[in-house]
Amino acid sequence: MLALSLVLMLAACATAAGSDKAPPLDPDVQAVASYHIGVDDQLQISVWQNPELSVSVPVRPDGMITVPLIGDVEAGGHTPEEVATVIKGKLQSFVRDPQVAVILTELRSHEYLSRVRVTGAVRTPVSVPYRQGMTVLDAVLAAGGPTEFAAPDRTELYRESKGGVTTAYAVRLDKVLQRGDLTTNYRLQPGDVITVQQRAF
Repeated sequence: MLALSLVLMLAACATAAGSDKAPPLDPDVQAVASYHIGVDDQLQISVWQNPELSVSVPVRPDGMITVPLIGDVEAGGHTPEEVATVIKGKLQSFVRDPQVAVILTELRSHEYLSRVRVTGAVRTPVSVPYRQGMTVLDAVLAAGGPTEFAAPDRTELYRESKGGVTTAYAVRLDKVLQRGDLTTNYRLQPGDVITVQQRAF
């Protein structure tokens, strides 16, 4: 029994380390569900039928924004929808049934973290801004595609979890490019790194 347990533990470790055996990504949970506001982002606050309360404001270093009538509101780390709900709640003391919209007009924060990087055997290794819905193929094409020395069947997607653990996922870029098989054309997240391996000679 002890020997069997040891074998199972070693197999689990090998699975975590080897990209070809990494658990497949669930295509339904790849994309970032919603953007979280950061410092220096520019927000447009619109209050329906109350133009005097509608302002364009930057997010301060303390994560706060200033809104007419109600003063400071915490925006950093929250989604636009969450900030709109807070503003609506505070405005109800001054405006009957306020309809509030918070729109991100300029994304200035997370300039470094909100990027996707493509390295290895591609024509132009790049670091590109993350965009909602971006896929592996989008990022690889932005890098000019694989070179003639690439082994696209050994492409890997590296993703860091919230716990700081990086997992490598196998991407069959050859199937994506040559056969239109989008099974491993995963939707990306900010911070993802795609590495196209070079083939052995």
